[in-house]
Amino acid sequence: MKKLLFYKQTTFKDTPIGKVPRDWETRSLGEKDIATLIMGQSPPSSTYNQKGVGLPFLQGKAEFGDIYPSPEVFCSKPVKIAEPHDILLSVRAPVGDVNIAPFQCCVGRGLASIRPRHDKLNYLYLFYYLRFSSGRFESMSMGSTFKAIRKEEVVNYIISVPPLREQERIADFLSFADLAIQKTDEVIAKTGRVKNGLMQKLLTEGICHKEFKDTEMGKMPKGWKVEQLGNLREKRWITYHSDGNHGGLYPRDKEFVSQGVPFLSANMIIHGNIDINRAKYLSEGRAKQFQKGVARDGDVLLAHNATVGPVAVLSTKLPYIILGTSLTAYRCDPDYLHNQYLRYYMEGLNFQRQLESKMKQTTRNQVPITAQRKLLFVIPPLMEQLKIAAILQTADNKLDVERKQRANLERIKQGLMVLLLTGKARVRMCS
Repeated sequence: MKKLLFYKQTTFKDTPIGKVPRDWETRSLGEKDIATLIMGQSPPSSTYNQKGVGLPFLQGKAEFGDIYPSPEVFCSKPVKIAEPHDILLSVRAPVGDVNIAPFQCCVGRGLASIRPRHDKLNYLYLFYYLRFSSGRFESMSMGSTFKAIRKEEVVNYIISVPPLREQERIADFLSFADLAIQKTDEVIAKTGRVKNGLMQKLLTEGICHKEFKDTEMGKMPKGWKVEQLGNLREKRWITYHSDGNHGGLYPRDKEFVSQGVPFLSANMIIHGNIDINRAKYLSEGRAKQFQKGVARDGDVLLAHNATVGPVAVLSTKLPYIILGTSLTAYRCDPDYLHNQYLRYYMEGLNFQRQLESKMKQTTRNQVPITAQRKLLFVIPPLMEQLKIAAILQTADNKLDVERKQRANLERIKQGLMVLLLTGKARVRMCS
């Protein structure tokens, strides 16, 4: 059985793109003995259709990602055609995105198609190399309001070209890393579907109920309550409900400091958790000036402005944090309402539909705090809340493990790209 072995490269040469191993070439994409360049051109709009007539039409950013979507637009009279395994490069805003053509397609003005000479340039190696070095395309893009790169800049773009066999080994290694990431993504997606199914069932049917009643939120087990947020506040089941609309007290950019009291916004809610590393900070003296939007551990945070819907339970081990204008804090009385249950209920389909309905009543993408007070909450008995939250937390724990594994695989892949695509580490076959 053959194995791949790494060894450290010791001799380099200087090139226009930096140091590369002495036995590697540096070539321009426009050199016809290594690749053919096809700049996209959009055909007349009258030739577009959604009936599958002609070739799939790919234009730019919307076509990029690790997995292509099913084509939606076709062109009956394509002008510029990419073949399977051509490398597609985005040449108009955004610049530098790279993917592989999965099928014969028509390419519009937002794309360039690069067709490697298979006896000189491995298409997967070129794909990984262009992804790795895509920042150079961004730096050379033209235009202040609309970035683009010209054909001449693609033609003159210099790449490192190892011996063909080594290109294949590098591509194999990085493809293996991508496959591991893809498999992890599939596990995450499957676990997410299981969690969503559990949420829908548990938040509407509960655990082992036989008797149900009709409510404003549909059929619910007998013994469950449906309450407006305003009523929950009056009953003190929700003891604190406040957003971060600070008016004239809202901090200016110059008031943020390198460390202190975190100042949170909606984009810091990631998969039901707060990514505190994204936070800005205020000095303790400045933070103490705020009378509202002051949250503490255990509060349930709802993103209600611009980004609407994400929910998290705050857990920082800090005395308090300050909310920005895009977040609302809900504080539960634990004798009546469990915060993790509340978080899952607010993530659930019925609550999210209420948010969507409220947004349709405004001209902005938001659910202000006054509108939130009319939202309906489904409240099981406390012991059942605890059981529901525990079941859903088990699914979340598995998702967290898989997401951490994916992040670790991504770090490994990025490290491999740095080593292999610069020649700092070489790979060879041995028996």
